Amino acid sequence: MVGFSKTAVSGANTVSLAVFAAVLPARESTGVLLPILIAGDVVAVLTYRRHAHWPTLLRLFPAVAAGVVVGTVFLFWADDQVVRTSIGAILLLMAGVTGLRRRSAGDEEPPSSESRRGRLKARSYGVLSGFTTMVANAGGPVMSLYLLSAGFRKLGFLGTSAWFFLIVNVSKVPFSVGLGLIDRTSLLLDAVLVLFVLPGAMLGKWCADRIDQVLFERLVIAATVLGGLQLLLF
Repeated sequence: MVGFSKTAVSGANTVSLAVFAAVLPARESTGVLLPILIAGDVVAVLTYRRHAHWPTLLRLFPAVAAGVVVGTVFLFWADDQVVRTSIGAILLLMAGVTGLRRRSAGDEEPPSSESRRGRLKARSYGVLSGFTTMVANAGGPVMSLYLLSAGFRKLGFLGTSAWFFLIVNVSKVPFSVGLGLIDRTSLLLDAVLVLFVLPGAMLGKWCADRIDQVLFERLVIAATVLGGLQLLLF
């Protein structure tokens, strides 16, 4: 599922979050999952690297860094249930807002927009993405909703998302090590599980080549809603 989400439908990654959290303690599962996500990010970058929109990435990164710091502080005191409930509620709220905005496409900002509204939206989504990716590796749906709301087409969406998460997830490693979420035991488990990322990524690439834009957008939003419900209810 990690490999598939990185090369096809980003929001589908919430399924892997649910599986890891069900098998392992939710907090510890984030440390095990992070290196696997990075492996998926590398495959995604190799696949879609030419389609990234770097002005968008550069606009997002300062706000994402702030969100990662807030998420790190949050992890010091929040228990598993608080983390899951908070992120589930955020995802459902943002999926609803994005769904409403898609009905009035004429009001959307183009990806290169430098308007005050565009900058504010980028900062808001950036902070939320940094926060959710730090506390539960759940930044994928937030980033997906931002890219959809900004009007990205499929390849631009996948290329920009690939570079975004490779850079962000690598930057999270020192924080996760400092919190004790990544250790020798978790890395040994990762060494076995990472072998399954490539088949998933290949399947995702095959599917992405055959999904049209409208279906792609609907799948991303649907995966986000399902992920938010799963975090809230289970």
